[in-house]
Amino acid sequence: MKTVTIIGLGLIGGSLGLSLRQLDLAEHIIGVDQDAANARRAQELGLVDETTADLAAAVRRADLVVVAVPMDAMLTVVPQVLDEVAQQVVIDVGSTKATLLAHLQEHPRRSRFVAVHPMAGTEYSGPEAAVPDLFTDKTLVVCDAQHSDPDAVQLVERVFRDLGMHLLFLDAAAHDLHAAYVSHISHITSFALALTVLEKEKEEQRIFDLASGGFASTVRLAKSSPDMWVPIFRQNRLNVLDVLDEHLHQLQNLRNLIAREDFDGLHHAIEQANHIRKILP
Repeated sequence: MKTVTIIGLGLIGGSLGLSLRQLDLAEHIIGVDQDAANARRAQELGLVDETTADLAAAVRRADLVVVAVPMDAMLTVVPQVLDEVAQQVVIDVGSTKATLLAHLQEHPRRSRFVAVHPMAGTEYSGPEAAVPDLFTDKTLVVCDAQHSDPDAVQLVERVFRDLGMHLLFLDAAAHDLHAAYVSHISHITSFALALTVLEKEKEEQRIFDLASGGFASTVRLAKSSPDMWVPIFRQNRLNVLDVLDEHLHQLQNLRNLIAREDFDGLHHAIEQANHIRKILP
């Protein structure tokens, strides 16, 4: 590719720009961000070669356009990008798909769009959060690829395989359901744990003095930006509610076992939980 335009220069957009540069997968990278300070910082950090506030011009100059904005903004920005497209390939990197793809269904340039979700990230945001090798050995989910032009899908496959990612093809509904179980519930749980401890901290500062690696890793995701996660929960609300109901059921079951002093039952429940090793060695 000669030119890649990245719209949204936070963790994912910035890391993608960094990786494309390091692997020489693009000759020139243009950055677009509604926050002028973010744009300047991204260029200072070498994530992009130039920045511009002219989205239309940045799209027209590109071979590949990456939209890396919060999910609610996707509903506005992606159609604006597709309005300017001739043969360019456009991708989003968002965490939900069904709402966005339904919104784009009738767009005349829909076939130049490929919906992807790189299953990679950290709890940090902004250009400073960009890291090299973020995508290496991670999974890229490609959604509803049958509605995209074959050459557009092929370009996406080639770029992300070159970034070291494994590709998985799903329909949008399946993606959103599975994402709720493997990603979205983890964030809700972490937010809830952080709120629990912050409430307790009003009475006992020592709880933070005693916090160890286990607590830090469990609550790590609570540092994630609400500007990013509230739109995800909004667009995937029904799936999130489904997994949250099951999570609350499991918490209540564990509470009941402890309350009844049924420690044999608790032992069995933890043994069942250990089966997660089959998924996460």
